[in-house]
Amino acid sequence: MPDRLKTMAMLVKVVDKGSISSGAEALGMPVATVSRRISELEADLNAELVLRSPRGLTLTDTGVAYVAACRRILDDVAEIERGASGEFSAPKGTLTLTAPIVFGRMHVLPVVTEFLQCYPDINVRLQLIDRPVSLSEEHIDMAVRIGPLPDSGLIARKVGEVRRIVCASRSYLETHGEPKVPNDLEGASCIVFDQFLADHAWSFEADGKTLRIPVAARLHVNTAEAALDAAEAGLGITRVLSYQAAPGIKAGRLEAILQRWEPAPLPVQFVYEKRALIPQKLRAFIDFAAPRIARQVG
Repeated sequence: MPDRLKTMAMLVKVVDKGSISSGAEALGMPVATVSRRISELEADLNAELVLRSPRGLTLTDTGVAYVAACRRILDDVAEIERGASGEFSAPKGTLTLTAPIVFGRMHVLPVVTEFLQCYPDINVRLQLIDRPVSLSEEHIDMAVRIGPLPDSGLIARKVGEVRRIVCASRSYLETHGEPKVPNDLEGASCIVFDQFLADHAWSFEADGKTLRIPVAARLHVNTAEAALDAAEAGLGITRVLSYQAAPGIKAGRLEAILQRWEPAPLPVQFVYEKRALIPQKLRAFIDFAAPRIARQVG
């Protein structure tokens, strides 16, 4: 079994470096030895893990799953060994995080910066992206997710809530009139952000009932920043998340409207995989970041 763990570590290093030769160089081992060990592993498993070519190597579907499992196993073993050697209270290593782009820039990045100043033995790789990612397939330690979660078996810790708001510039509202009820949006000039358009309608709530109001997309965009820029320019009304519009509202460039009919807030959650032992680098970050982000988004 120790040899199997060493072979797993070799395979992960080779995958990270992109080729057997680069992996062998990083490991300080002969290329032939590393290649042979991977071939022996494939023979033992009776499965092809990597496709070799002059341009490097590519994981097969089986290889993707196996390497992801290897990373989890190696992380757990390393964590156990750190605990046995008295390093359990000293988190270290690289922590990989992901968060939505705007939320990550506004709320996660400042916390990460402060965290790194407190934990010199931890490095962070922060991926800001507006799509769900597979934590296991993309080797993510923790994700910040906004909205309800599917029953995925992941562990979730709620750290706050955000609202779905409708807003426009004062110049637009003075020229076209401020909608007083959701139905006033019919026929209005709307700036539609993909994330909040379902069946060409915006949802509102009143007396415990959901209202779906058709909106006319004068401009259709795929980022909240673009929607907000257009709204600030006076083009029309848009719907975004409260934290996305907060700078414009605070500066007086935008005004929130129809607040009485806002849908229920969306939860902001830290999400990570279940495992026998939570890596200390992850535990340290959750304990550090959760109260700070909770104070920001409440």
